[in-house]
Amino acid sequence: MTIAVTGPSISEKSLRRARLISGLIMLVFVTLHLANHALNLISLTAAEEGRLWFIAIWRNPIGTLLLYGALAVHVTLVMRALYQRRTLVMPVREALQIVLGLLIPLLIIDHVVATRIRFELLGMQDTYGSVIRGLWIDSPTNGLRQSLALIIVWMHGCIGVHFWLRFRSWYGTASPFLLTFAILVPVLALLGFADTGRILESEPVQSSYGSGYTSDSSSKTSYVREARLQDMQTVKLSLYGAFGATLLTVFALRTRRSWRERSDQIEIRYPGGETVRVPRGFSVLEASRLGGVPHYAVCGGKGRCSTCRVQVVQGGATLPPPQSAEQATLRRIGAEPDVRLACQLHPTNDISVVPLLQPSIEGIVPTGSQQTNPGREQEIAILFCDIRSFTMLTEARLPYDIVFLLNRYFAIVGRAVEHSGGRLDKFIGDGAMALFGLNGSLEDGCRNALKAAAIITGEMERLSEELAGELSAPIRVAMGIHTGPAIVGAMGYGTVKNLTAIGDTVNVASRLETIAKELDATLVVSEPTIFLAGSDTDALESREITIRGRAEPLRVYIIPQAMSARFA
Repeated sequence: MTIAVTGPSISEKSLRRARLISGLIMLVFVTLHLANHALNLISLTAAEEGRLWFIAIWRNPIGTLLLYGALAVHVTLVMRALYQRRTLVMPVREALQIVLGLLIPLLIIDHVVATRIRFELLGMQDTYGSVIRGLWIDSPTNGLRQSLALIIVWMHGCIGVHFWLRFRSWYGTASPFLLTFAILVPVLALLGFADTGRILESEPVQSSYGSGYTSDSSSKTSYVREARLQDMQTVKLSLYGAFGATLLTVFALRTRRSWRERSDQIEIRYPGGETVRVPRGFSVLEASRLGGVPHYAVCGGKGRCSTCRVQVVQGGATLPPPQSAEQATLRRIGAEPDVRLACQLHPTNDISVVPLLQPSIEGIVPTGSQQTNPGREQEIAILFCDIRSFTMLTEARLPYDIVFLLNRYFAIVGRAVEHSGGRLDKFIGDGAMALFGLNGSLEDGCRNALKAAAIITGEMERLSEELAGELSAPIRVAMGIHTGPAIVGAMGYGTVKNLTAIGDTVNVASRLETIAKELDATLVVSEPTIFLAGSDTDALESREITIRGRAEPLRVYIIPQAMSARFA
């Protein structure tokens, strides 16, 4: 079977980008709004002054167009996505994001009408004092609802940002700070609201919810004012009605499509004997979810990974060609012609597929599971460290003494790696593996790996001197460092799941540590590592070695214990 390549799906990519940008614009608005509420912790005057800056940004023609245009675009694209989703069977995280998003308009329409639309229709300027008095004193039920709306809007935005950024290489480092920010902003806003509400509660009640607003149009007659208030009520009901009608229309269209597709279904067969009948146009991943067939999809079915890939064993000749996103992923992994991404493949006829992640693995990894770091290829530096002749050193020693010695050694390695900006991956017996360059440049990673090796060497010398009377020979370590591409991701099972690296680069680094033992050297470093670190190699011995599985020999530099300190 040959796969034809079609032109890029510019419209879909543009729509996804538009949904993201519109969401970010609204999140900026909400962030500034909450920050303005937090100013109440200083004083109501400070909050009122901040409000003037806030409305200067969002109540001018450009800000208005930007905000309400983003709102219209975002809601429209969400409704479109809700209609296009062929099944409502989905992971909980996706369902939560959708439900929170649909609740937002129902909770904020009253507030929008009472502030912005009131200003537009009546020319009446809302003030913080009047709004908080209305929500805290005159109508605490509305205040509670707006507080709930605040939390839901913020959660919805934060979940969206998390899904957008979670696979970025720097997100793991930044996430604790972003989480702190995400918690503090709404908490400070609610505290500011409550603090000012208590202050106003102790003052004489001057007005009801609406009467505290100041008018800049004193010439209006009471008749016109009443008409405008009626217009506000009409606008509010129209907004509720429009949103409700839109949502009902989407589900009505979905129901109509579902009834129409009942007579136009195809079969998707799986290797375990499962057969799922779905309407023509469903993706294979949607069919798996609908039929309860375990199917791994780390990116949530957006075509950004290849974990959902399947081999098409029957019916491949009738398949639609892959679009640009799927084609790029398939080319990236060097997929065979009969391999497709289940989330992007929408078969038009009966097919048989084999998920390329084994069912036994799927039983361990929950369907739709998404780790913070599911896996990416990255250029990193890897250090392996091991104690030479460990068995001889520990002969005739008590178990307690052996554990004591190992813990001292592990502490030295761990502190050296952390001090040098690396990540301690694992301990293997009396050996250790560390990763460098995960969050910075590769050059810095190489320099940091060499620095860690120098620190380990110096600290082990001091430990040997300290325990000289207890040991039959000094403690000596052998280390190997190599640089190159590796697959970095969270791997393991249950609580024993950690960020680690696999691949040829890891194997080569481990082999260099073994060669250091064979050559009676403290450290063996590959040529790419030492060049990227910018180290002087004039006084270093070098040689070419053969690595099993590699076609060409690798040049390495041999660094004795006496010269390792130069990299500290």
